[in-house]
Amino acid sequence: MLLKNEKNLKDKEKPKLEKLLNLNENLSKVSILKDELKHIWENDNLLDMRDALNDLYDQILETELTPVIRFVNQLKRHQYGILNYVLYPIHTSKLEGTNNKIKEIKRSAYGFHDNRYFALKIKQAFPGNI
Repeated sequence: MLLKNEKNLKDKEKPKLEKLLNLNENLSKVSILKDELKHIWENDNLLDMRDALNDLYDQILETELTPVIRFVNQLKRHQYGILNYVLYPIHTSKLEGTNNKIKEIKRSAYGFHDNRYFALKIKQAFPGNI
């Protein structure tokens, strides 16, 4: 329930989640921050997104929750890539699919002694793309 979007919660889950968040202040804080993070992706202006991220960083640091502060440090390390999403909204789904296909070829090709043959098998799996 904690990981679901509010609109995806079933009617019977809503009161359970509300009760859980009322009982645990830290979970409540993290739930609010999770929703704030989702809204950051709605920005289509680089400066607005940067400002929203900086605001989120400040909110997270105020919680004084060590695991969440570690998460914000990771976000800061990847801020360049996150902000580039505004300029280049590219998803990695095709890349992930390609990588999975290559792994599948590699598993089925166990025992091949020739890297050139392996490369040819990859090219065969993606005709016209390589």
